[in-house]
Amino acid sequence: MKILLKKIHVYLYVASVALTYFLFWPLLYYFSRNPSRYHGMNKLRRAWGFLSSGFVGFLFSYEYEQPIDWSKTYIVCPNHTSNLDIAAMSVLVKSNCCFMGKETLKDGLVTGLFFRTVDIPVNRESKMSSYRAFKMAGERLNSGYTLIIFPEGGIADNYPPTLHEFKNGPFKLAIDLKIPIIPVSTSDTWKKLWDDGTKYGTKPGICHYHVHRPIETAHLAPADADALRDEVYGIIGRQLQLGYMALEIA
Repeated sequence: MKILLKKIHVYLYVASVALTYFLFWPLLYYFSRNPSRYHGMNKLRRAWGFLSSGFVGFLFSYEYEQPIDWSKTYIVCPNHTSNLDIAAMSVLVKSNCCFMGKETLKDGLVTGLFFRTVDIPVNRESKMSSYRAFKMAGERLNSGYTLIIFPEGGIADNYPPTLHEFKNGPFKLAIDLKIPIIPVSTSDTWKKLWDDGTKYGTKPGICHYHVHRPIETAHLAPADADALRDEVYGIIGRQLQLGYMALEIA
C-alpha cells in the first residue's frame, strides 16, 4: 500500500507541473520572444517552481552560511539527485539566471521553451557542442546572468545516490571570467523524489538545501581549475556526510 501511494504521488506531481506550466504558458511564451524579457521569464519560473512543488507537498528550505548578494553574478553548483533540484534552484536564485543542461531538454514538454531561449543546452559527448555551450554561458555571465550548472553532469544511476566526479567546465569558466562560485548541497531531496520519481515513487516533505559561502576566483589562474573543482567537491562532500549522519540519527 505504501509504494502504491508513493506511485500515485508521482502522477500528482507530474500533473501539478503540467497544469501550472500551461497556466503560466501564455506569459512564459510572451517573455520568451525577446531576450530583453528573459528576466520576466525567470520570475515566472520561480513562481512556477514554488507552486508546482508546493501544491503536492514539496517544500524547500535553505540554510545560508552567509547572506547572498543576488545583485552580483555567480556560478551556482549544486549536487544533483532529483528533478526537484531544478525547481529548488529556480526558487533560490533571486536574480536573472540560466541553467546549463543536457541537449535533450530542448525537446521536453515543459523544459523545451526554456532550453530554446534563456537556458543553455549542451551535448557533453560533442566537443563542439560543449565549446558553443560554454561560449554562450560566458556571454550570459558577462551580461549579468547567474549560471546554474550541476557539476556532476546529471543524476547518476546508483541508489541511494552518492556524489560523483565533477566536470571541469564550470570551474574553468569561473576562473576565466573571475566569477564567484556558490556550492549548494542537499542530502535529503532524493528521499522525497529520486531522479524523476518513477522508479521508487515520491512522498511530500521538506527538501533541505545548504547554501555555502561564495568562493572568490579573481585571484586564481587557469592552472588552478582542477584545485577549485576539488575544493568545491570537498565542500559539498563534507556537507553531505553531515546530512547523511543526521538522516541516520533521525
